[in-house]
Amino acid sequence: MFCKLASGEIAAGTVYSDDRVVAFRDVAPAAPIHVLIIPRRHIENILAANKADEALLGHMLTAASRIARQEGIAESGFRLVINCNEDGGQSIDHLHIHLLGGRKLGWPPG
Repeated sequence: MFCKLASGEIAAGTVYSDDRVVAFRDVAPAAPIHVLIIPRRHIENILAANKADEALLGHMLTAASRIARQEGIAESGFRLVINCNEDGGQSIDHLHIHLLGGRKLGWPPG
């Protein structure tokens, strides 16, 4: 499903988009601001990323920073989460970063 979102086949309420990533609001938000940032190219999870993906992974993080500013949560703070595999909470087999903010986030997270 994320591949269809990344390609534009499915509309997703995009909050940010460029040639390498697309970001959209989570349909089941865990915080007032909950945005998913995905690479347009399919990577199953962070374990499947390799040396050739380093620039893309860095780009995903700078996109997250840009989106946090755009959403008005950069100064108050936010959290970035990458889940990996079932025990790590990954439910979609497409690498994605959760950008969470808009309220005080507790620790430990789960």
